[in-house]
Amino acid sequence: MKERQTIEDRILQWREHLQRHEAIRAVDVEELEDHLRSQISTLREGGLSDDEAFLVAVKRLGDLNALSHEFAQGYSERLWKQLIVPSAKGKSSTGKQREALVAVGLAVAAGVAVKIPQLFGVRFEGAHDDESFYVRNISLLILPMLAAFFVWKRGLNRSDMMKVGLPFLIAALVINLLPFTQLGSTEVLAALHLPMALWITGGIAYMGGRWNSQPQRMNLVRFSGEWFIYLALIAAGGGVLTAFTIFTFQSIGLDAEPFVQTWLLPCGVAGAIVISGWLVEAKQSIIENMAPVLTRLFTPLFAILLISYLAAMLWSGRGILVDRNVLIGFDLLLALILGLLLYSISARDPEAPPNMFDRLQLLLVVSALLVDILALWAISKRISEFGFSPNKTAALGENLILLSNLGGSAILYASFLLKRGAFHTLERWQTAYIPVYLIWAGIVVALFPFIFNFQ
Repeated sequence: MKERQTIEDRILQWREHLQRHEAIRAVDVEELEDHLRSQISTLREGGLSDDEAFLVAVKRLGDLNALSHEFAQGYSERLWKQLIVPSAKGKSSTGKQREALVAVGLAVAAGVAVKIPQLFGVRFEGAHDDESFYVRNISLLILPMLAAFFVWKRGLNRSDMMKVGLPFLIAALVINLLPFTQLGSTEVLAALHLPMALWITGGIAYMGGRWNSQPQRMNLVRFSGEWFIYLALIAAGGGVLTAFTIFTFQSIGLDAEPFVQTWLLPCGVAGAIVISGWLVEAKQSIIENMAPVLTRLFTPLFAILLISYLAAMLWSGRGILVDRNVLIGFDLLLALILGLLLYSISARDPEAPPNMFDRLQLLLVVSALLVDILALWAISKRISEFGFSPNKTAALGENLILLSNLGGSAILYASFLLKRGAFHTLERWQTAYIPVYLIWAGIVVALFPFIFNFQ
């Protein structure tokens, strides 16, 4: 069993390396993996060990860079054609159609789930009780549908299905049975952190149940970045659709805003979350070309933003104003920068030597680290003056977690640039840190209400 697991890990690492080459589609990777496994099986029957069979089989498939070049030459028109041209292979086309139908069905189910509470008198535009319900439960109404898509897609067994479903059930009980003060600090904090906890635990389905696999955790990071990009693109298109919906009905004297606010927006957002996940799977080769470009575009922009901010703070002599909105804003900013770092790591060839973009990444990380330290100083000063509160405590914990991650990343990145460490070490640091976010989100959701007496 140990030997078989070793060969499976080797194949998974080979597959991950192959997927980093933008010219090769997911379906091509599947075909190449089938060839690889067939070669390994033949070589095993010939008396070779697993290690020998793997090495010989990979060698027979040819040099990876040459292979990528061959795919790029043969499929240079794929980028746009695959959006609109169906597969020529009947079996593949049928499988894609079935997958699309499942995704659309679950997207519709997510939209319906968001509206089901209305049957019991709970409305989006209702009283504080209704608003409180949606604040706590909106992620529980939508994210299970996305998780269900990957449970179906990966063909998970019953044990793995339990690993995916049980956290959703526990979260639903915790968030609805605890006696929160309506729209109080602990309720809002729980509502903000619950989606993160559910996203990571639901990611078990995306990873095919292999939570302990470092490559699969990096796959989840890559998927999260690609999903966010697709969701943003859908949101932009949805915004245009919404504007024209209101405009066209206004031209005949009808007010479409109530329909937009109560049906189109909530159902559309719920469905888009599921559809974005499906698109990452169905159109991987397109987003693999787009996402690294976007990362390279925004990394220097955010680095300039942080450096300018630090310079302005030194020039003006002003400190950070600590209130709830500022704390949330800084946490979102630092989380976004960490996301840029994570996604650039996931898209980078770990075997490539250091380059200028790596130095720019280190500059971004160090700048974010300095901003995080200043934010921590401001939060600590505020706590020493006025004591602990749910918001300040949550901000303190999150900034400490980000400080640790960014600090470790800065050290490992600098070590890599100085050629004293391998890039794989930085990858392992990031993937090993994912459970920290899950644990912290669980603490905020389940323990903060008791610590702060449900205020």
